[in-house]
Amino acid sequence: MDVQLPPEDRTDFDNANKGFIGTAPHPRIQDASGRTVWDLDAYAFLDSECPDTANPSLWRQSRLTAKHGLYQVAVGIYQVRGFDLSNISFIEGDQGVIVIDPLLSTECAAAALSLYREHRGDRPVMAVVYSHSHADHFGGVRGVVPDGAGIPIIAPAGFLEHAVAENVYAGAAMNRRAIFMYGSELPKGATGQIGAGLGQTTSTGTISLIEPTLSITETGQEEVIDGVRIVFQLTPGTEAPAEMNFSFPDRRALCMAENATHNLHNLLTLRGALVRDPRVWARYLTEAIELFAADSDVLFASHHWPTWGTRELTTFLSQQRDLYAYLHDQTLRMLNQGYTGNEIAEMIQMPPALERAWHTHGYYGSVSHNVKAIYQRYMGWFDGNPAHLWELPPEESAKKHVEYMGGADTIVSRASGAFEDGEWRWAAQVLNYVVFADPDHTAARDLLAQVYAKLGEGSENGTWRNFYLQGAEELRGNKPANTLDTTTPDVALALSIDQVFDSLAIRVDGPRAWDTRLTIDWNFTDLKKETRLSLANGVLTPSRAHDGTPADVTLTLTKPQLLQLVATGKLDGIQTDGDPQALTTLIGLLDDVDREFDIVTP
Repeated sequence: MDVQLPPEDRTDFDNANKGFIGTAPHPRIQDASGRTVWDLDAYAFLDSECPDTANPSLWRQSRLTAKHGLYQVAVGIYQVRGFDLSNISFIEGDQGVIVIDPLLSTECAAAALSLYREHRGDRPVMAVVYSHSHADHFGGVRGVVPDGAGIPIIAPAGFLEHAVAENVYAGAAMNRRAIFMYGSELPKGATGQIGAGLGQTTSTGTISLIEPTLSITETGQEEVIDGVRIVFQLTPGTEAPAEMNFSFPDRRALCMAENATHNLHNLLTLRGALVRDPRVWARYLTEAIELFAADSDVLFASHHWPTWGTRELTTFLSQQRDLYAYLHDQTLRMLNQGYTGNEIAEMIQMPPALERAWHTHGYYGSVSHNVKAIYQRYMGWFDGNPAHLWELPPEESAKKHVEYMGGADTIVSRASGAFEDGEWRWAAQVLNYVVFADPDHTAARDLLAQVYAKLGEGSENGTWRNFYLQGAEELRGNKPANTLDTTTPDVALALSIDQVFDSLAIRVDGPRAWDTRLTIDWNFTDLKKETRLSLANGVLTPSRAHDGTPADVTLTLTKPQLLQLVATGKLDGIQTDGDPQALTTLIGLLDDVDREFDIVTP
């Protein structure tokens, strides 16, 4: 570690253990086919001392996040932790229980509910609260809500649009990179995956979604659910586009969703996303302090362990606030002095008081990539240097670099020296040129894999470690399967018609479609909606109005039939009027999504 931390401070371990009631008797959570989607014993190795193959600070964090079981947070408030990447919380009411954030997978959520009921009785689920629009906070909902239950599903305004939007636009690429970010396909162990900082990894079960029935539209909105009073604070544009914190004032408990957890969070996740706004994030944390801190005895969140004590939780929130504000302000200060994102990431120094707090450390986000994200948010990809305005693409650039540097064998030989000298960042950079110039150069691949392993082993950041180690595995020929697919039937049904058509538009192979002109009218009988799709110049455009020109074909159908058509290409049960060849032509111009593209090789 680069900083002095207080190793004698056991507060986090005391808080992570506090209120423990019990855990599941069987460690493996399985789906209906018997496939294991989560293994509670997978991280038992973390009970050992930290080895040389891991950063001690990350090892400590992983020991904390690997703890699993049912915990009491306050009177009538319980959490199951360690059953997925996130936590699920249970708030007991007059007749039953309110569920907050039902994990990523239905199987894990059902197992968590079963554990809660084993110790607290068979209380019915009276409502579900989604704190924000990321899948690990809603995907397991059908594991806790039976079909036809008709209970309130509460979420922040804009939840549904944002929850499904990622799957429309960049879902395949994000999911592919998420395999690297969370290390879900890496072996668990001292030389492999030890955690992701925010939690251990993502479960691999069934992702579901039930649409919200009640939207929180303003800060201060108060709802009484099953006799439980909840006061909400909207925080859009923080950790998620649609997110909210909320207080249980009668129990003096505050839920901070994912806006204040025991690590520095991401301003731009390594899997890819829109850049988040640290200025807004910090201001909402200030607002949370002003609204709730003095009237709260415990703070809990949908990741990690609670913080008890009004003074302690106020300090925690203040330091989290200062963390994001400092990164924002200092990046802007140096940006306006002419420094680039890469330069600022190397130059920035964090305040000693923040460095001494364990919860400000970059186990999930990092100072380095968050600073670059802030630069990107304000300045974009271009750093102002014209040499970077029109660079060669990676493979062509790599070939010329290798030629200029004396050839692949020379580079590998010199990189071996850099590796032995501990210059791993430089060795990675030059060996990457060789791999992209000659992907079959075995010595370069082997050495780069060793370099990535060293970089991963030294990283305090769990997602950096996972990316490096998964990259090393791919170089060794062990390409991970993409086991994460968030485009499930529930998510598809939640898409708007416009979003479905957007999903088609981004699959049109532009050059093949340049000279094709066609129009298709869609008449949705269940939605009482009509839309015209027009293809011209390689662009698929939806519109409601047109000049009266007849379409090539008119389809009369329902939204579920549209989803079936998109999935299968078949017109089963759909009424057609005109030439169905137009639809066949359009489908023939759509590219298939590649869910397992290469990342560390060309």
